[in-house]
Amino acid sequence: MAFDPATLKYDDKGLIPAIAQDADSHEVLMMAWMNAESVARTLDTGKVTYWSRSRQSFWIKGESSGNVQELVDFRYDCDRDCLLVLVRQTGPACHTNRRSCFYTAVREGEDVELMTPMM
Repeated sequence: MAFDPATLKYDDKGLIPAIAQDADSHEVLMMAWMNAESVARTLDTGKVTYWSRSRQSFWIKGESSGNVQELVDFRYDCDRDCLLVLVRQTGPACHTNRRSCFYTAVREGEDVELMTPMM
């Protein structure tokens, strides 16, 4: 049976959360939003394409920075309301130039920075 992006469950703005995970290390890199068209573009091109809520436009991860995400596997959860994209990440995934957007932890009630910028 062919996959149809319209069968996913989007929020009232037509968006679905997408978690990007490194296909090899399984490190969670980032979370962003997709809509049905960015899902289709991602699957058609193999270049992970998100929907920017602030710019109201598509953005291909790494298009301007060179820190691209090559799609390895595309998954959705049991409720069809959240995506997991397994990627091969070139360079940092975070706009702060860190490998992952999840670089801060709370330990014993304090913020702890887990990684510094790569560049």
